[in-house]
Amino acid sequence: MIPFSILDLAPITEGGDAAQSFQRSLNLAQYGERLGYQRFWLAEHHGMPGIASAATAVLMAHVAGGTERIRVGAGGIMLPNHSPLVIAEQFGTLESLFPGRIDLGLGRAPGSDHVTARALRRNLSSDADEFPQDVVELMDYFADSPRRQVRAVPGAGLKVPLWILGSSLFGAQLAAALGLPFAFASHFAPQMMMQAIEIYRATFRPSAQLDKPYVMLGLNVFAADTDEQARLLATSMQQAFVNLRSGRPTRLQPPVAGYLEALGPAERAMLDQVLSCSAIGSYDTVSAQIAAFIERTGADELMIASQIFDHPARLRSYEIAAQVRAAGERPPLVP
Repeated sequence: MIPFSILDLAPITEGGDAAQSFQRSLNLAQYGERLGYQRFWLAEHHGMPGIASAATAVLMAHVAGGTERIRVGAGGIMLPNHSPLVIAEQFGTLESLFPGRIDLGLGRAPGSDHVTARALRRNLSSDADEFPQDVVELMDYFADSPRRQVRAVPGAGLKVPLWILGSSLFGAQLAAALGLPFAFASHFAPQMMMQAIEIYRATFRPSAQLDKPYVMLGLNVFAADTDEQARLLATSMQQAFVNLRSGRPTRLQPPVAGYLEALGPAERAMLDQVLSCSAIGSYDTVSAQIAAFIERTGADELMIASQIFDHPARLRSYEIAAQVRAAGERPPLVP
């Protein structure tokens, strides 16, 4: 079966704090490494009371320093918030500290509201439009012989793998044009997933980094020993989306029995849309759902998100997903 990876939003749970979140992120990465996960990615978000990974590169160093083999990456760095030179220096430093283990996923959105984005001191009027040029500039800083007079130190020759992240057709087109791997945010914005995959694969141009298209798709997985337990665990994520879309983002809340059934039709419809790429249930249930998702999309890799309130239950969910993948690699029994 294709590789599975972990997407961690470093959730701050109700009653917890950022320090606890960072401890749990490292613990999850170490557990994921033992389970055979390919990557552990953290995402840049700002001004979100339930997400602690704003200083993404710093948290990556914490995780990479406590693991040995698993690749550690940003999924992603929101490039409009930053100078490409600063990101090159940060990730050149990470690659120098942890050679061959660092990924750099790049997103076009600010990862925050406009007020917070303005506080990041970037020009909001044009930076998103400059995203392709910023990506090319960043690629040059890592080249063997950079063309620019300014140098990222460390940077030149390090060949940090770049990924383009997206939830629309724009990212697919850019990733294809630059010959970069493409990660689609289907775990929360699945509407254009199939069209984006088709465009990316049809228009891909080989590059020095990648000779053929490579698609990684986000998938929510809430796995437990029973379907009922898994559905209960998923209510924390459902609450998070309803609260966010209502303009009142919160820390990750404890699960609530009957939460989904108590929602109004508009909220139910919203969740059905944004969380449609989800596998929720026991081993047998999520195994069938994951297999169907891979069959439908032809994904080359899955980036699994499990926003679960209880940390041991979160570890168990990733354990079950790893068991699903391991079972998919075994040869069929011969009668």
